[in-house]
Amino acid sequence: MIAADTIRLPIPLIFSATLFSAGVYGVLARRNAVLVLMSVELMLNAVNVNLVAFSAHLKDKLFTGQIFALFVITVAAAEVGIGLAIVILIYRNREMINVDEVNLLKW
Repeated sequence: MIAADTIRLPIPLIFSATLFSAGVYGVLARRNAVLVLMSVELMLNAVNVNLVAFSAHLKDKLFTGQIFALFVITVAAAEVGIGLAIVILIYRNREMINVDEVNLLKW
């Protein structure tokens, strides 16, 4: 018998795998830089779901999974801020944000 306070681990893992797969598809298939950044965010959120699910499943008393998830959220916020700033600068210079056509950072 499963206690009421425990979670079934496969449910969040399947959800996380679906989210991560959608993010990978978005990174590989999209050409718009903003959509690529959103897909990266989906992949990071899938990692957060895994961290919290395993922490809850293992009954971690130190809440290590939740703490790592907070660090991932912090890094993701910084990544979005810097990424959107770069996208805006590229759009001002080139008036397009397609990833395939941007070669500003090449040598």
